[in-house]
Amino acid sequence: VSRLRTNMVASSGAPLPILPTIALSGTAASVGEIATIAIDTAKVRLQIQGPPAPGEVLKYRGLIGTISTIAREEGVAALFKGSVAGLHRQFFYGGLRIGLYDQLKPLIVPKEHVGPLPLQHKIACGLASGGMAIAIANPTDLVKVRMQTQKPLADGTIRYRSTTLAYAQIAREEGIRGLWTGVGPNIGRNAIITAAELATYDQFKEFLTGTLNMPEAPPTYATAGFLAGVSAVVVGSPFDVVKSRMMGAAPGAYTSMLDCFVKTLKQDGPGALYKGWLPNCARIGGWGLVTFVTLEDLKARYRTWADEQ
Repeated sequence: VSRLRTNMVASSGAPLPILPTIALSGTAASVGEIATIAIDTAKVRLQIQGPPAPGEVLKYRGLIGTISTIAREEGVAALFKGSVAGLHRQFFYGGLRIGLYDQLKPLIVPKEHVGPLPLQHKIACGLASGGMAIAIANPTDLVKVRMQTQKPLADGTIRYRSTTLAYAQIAREEGIRGLWTGVGPNIGRNAIITAAELATYDQFKEFLTGTLNMPEAPPTYATAGFLAGVSAVVVGSPFDVVKSRMMGAAPGAYTSMLDCFVKTLKQDGPGALYKGWLPNCARIGGWGLVTFVTLEDLKARYRTWADEQ
C-alpha cells in the first residue's frame, strides 16, 4: 500500500503524451469494467423491462433480486454476457474520453493560467471528449447491449454467438450504419455523463486534497471516483435508459431519441427514466472507484518509467 501511495503522489503534473494517456486510460477503464460487469448486466435488464401485463408480476426487482433471477434462470455466466464487448468498449471509448479530456484541458485556458481549471472549462472538456469518443466507439456499445439483452430464440439458439461475429452480423443484416444505431442519444448521454463524471472527479479530488488535506493516495481517489460516478448517474440516467432501450429494441421500434423518450414516458411513466437507478449508482460509482484508483497508479508508474529513460 505504501508503495502504491508513493507512486500515486507522482501522478499529478502536466498531461502525458496523448497515446500513452489513451492507452493507460483504456486499461484502467477495462479493469473497472471487469469489476462491475455483473452489476451492469442487471442494470440493463431493469432498464429495458416494461410494465407487467395484467395479472403478471415484474420479473426483475432490485439489484440483488435481478442478479439472483438471472443467475438462477440463465446461469451465472449470463451475468457476464457482453463482457468481451464491454472490454472493447471500455478500452476504446474509455481510453478516448478520458485521454482526450486530459489533452483538451490545457488547450482552453491561457498559458499563464495558474491553479485548478475552472469548473465550466472542465465541463466543456468533458462534453467534447465524451461526444467525440462515443461517436467513434458506438459499435462497441451497441454490441455490448445486444449481447447483454439477448435471450434464446424459439428454437433454442441465440442470435449472436460471439462478440466478433456480432459486429459482422449487425453490419450484414442492418448495414454498416446499423452499427451506429442509437448514436444520437448515445452522444448526448455520453457527453453529459463524461462531463459530469470527469469534471466532478477533478472537483472532488481538489476538495479532498486541498480543503480536507487528504493525501494523494488510493482512499482519496476511491472516494472522489465513487462520488463522481454517482454524480454522473444523477445527471445522465434518463439518457442511459433511452440508450439501452434504443439499442436493445428491434429495428424500427423507435424512430429517434425523442420518440423513445415519448414512448417511454407514455407507456411506463416518468419513473421509467430513472429505472435501475440504484444498480446504476452501484455500477458507475463502483466503476469510477476502481478505474480512477487504477488510472492514477498507472499514470504515476508511467511518469516514473519515463523519467528513468
